[in-house]
Amino acid sequence: MALIKSISGIRGTIGGIVNENLTPVNAVKFAAAYGMWLKGQNPNPSLSIILGRDARISGEMISNLVANTLTGLGINVIDIGLSTTPTVEVAVTLDRVDGGIIITASHNPKEWNALKLLNNKGEFLNAVEGEKILKIAEEENFLFSEVDDLGKYEKKEGYINRHIEEVLKLNLVDIEAIKKAKFKVVVDAVNSTGGIAIPALLEKLGVECVKLYCEPNGHFPHNPEPLKEHLTDIAALVVKENANFGIVVDPDVDRLAIICEDGSMFGEEYTLVACADYVLGKTKGNTVSNLSSSRALKDITLKHGGTYKASAVGEVNVVELMKTTNAIIGGEGNGGIIYPAAHYGRDSLVGVALFLSHLANAEISCKKLRESYPDYYMSKSKIELTPQIDVDEILQKIAQKFSHEKPNCIDGVKIDFEKKWVHLRKSNTEPIIRIYTESITQNKADELAEKFISEIQAFL
Repeated sequence: MALIKSISGIRGTIGGIVNENLTPVNAVKFAAAYGMWLKGQNPNPSLSIILGRDARISGEMISNLVANTLTGLGINVIDIGLSTTPTVEVAVTLDRVDGGIIITASHNPKEWNALKLLNNKGEFLNAVEGEKILKIAEEENFLFSEVDDLGKYEKKEGYINRHIEEVLKLNLVDIEAIKKAKFKVVVDAVNSTGGIAIPALLEKLGVECVKLYCEPNGHFPHNPEPLKEHLTDIAALVVKENANFGIVVDPDVDRLAIICEDGSMFGEEYTLVACADYVLGKTKGNTVSNLSSSRALKDITLKHGGTYKASAVGEVNVVELMKTTNAIIGGEGNGGIIYPAAHYGRDSLVGVALFLSHLANAEISCKKLRESYPDYYMSKSKIELTPQIDVDEILQKIAQKFSHEKPNCIDGVKIDFEKKWVHLRKSNTEPIIRIYTESITQNKADELAEKFISEIQAFL
């Protein structure tokens, strides 16, 4: 089992030993650290945060611990209960509160849970802020409030509906075209809160929804990461129901994958590509994704006359670069859509609405839409090293050897060749180099990965 502390939060497996797993003690300690940081950021004596959770079995327990810890620090807690990550992000801005916490381990299996931390803009904390919270948690210099100064706790409902209304207000969400198309869609929400949010959104858009695993009970019927090997049930049901396509979201609904009408994968990498194609076709502008995302987004951006930039891996890094470059859409190749007209966070509800608008306007099938985009294939592998090996030194040597290719070194080493690329990143928790490659065929992507495994081994 495991407990992972990072600048983006704390996550781990439920039960076990304190400081080795996500125990109640660890949840309280980290919530207190966030609360102390929040109080240090704002002299306002009456701070408030939004608290929401996905449907994990441990969610209510962790949520209660977090809420009680924060009220103990004198911070008011608005508990919106079962929710989605983007819903909490939107709620922070709608209610103009001072921060937010989502209790979710995203795509990790059911034994995992985590605390995702937001600032007063409903955005994830940056690296500097995350480091401060980790330091506060380590030092344990918490100052709790006296009895007359305890924070207030209240439960409030209706935030998913408020989120949906915000999505429907977006100028590029073509409600009439979607309704006219009379789509039939299958939804796999892995028995989490997407089972509440996505069908409700589809109903508002006049889309017939066939539900698969939409009961928010936290019992995930398959591995919740929306990858091809986990999606055989929905692929079969899309064909059986003669649906136009399938929608898959992860437990906290910030990743979106699409299944074509024949049961084939549209591809997580291509969710962002399709949404960007639609947005760029309506509004000229720039895009951003991370270094490990498909080159297809760059191709589509250039086709529309925009500029594409790549950030370091991590949502907060994508958002930062999007702001710097005034990007009108961006995200990550894992199916995360960030559309600033809505908010700066990955949002599957926004992604679904944009994708439906695109398909309705294009008046073609999901499969035909996918075939209209350039074909790229990815390979993801890793090489395990001994703890004594200096991973940074190896990556520096790789960069030097391929300096003529002008490698990007903002996050590991990314080397762009004419029809392929490789991205080498070190793990933050293990002596591992992760190797991501992409090319025009799967064989070529795999061959490129093997080539760079050999390059690394030559320096050992």
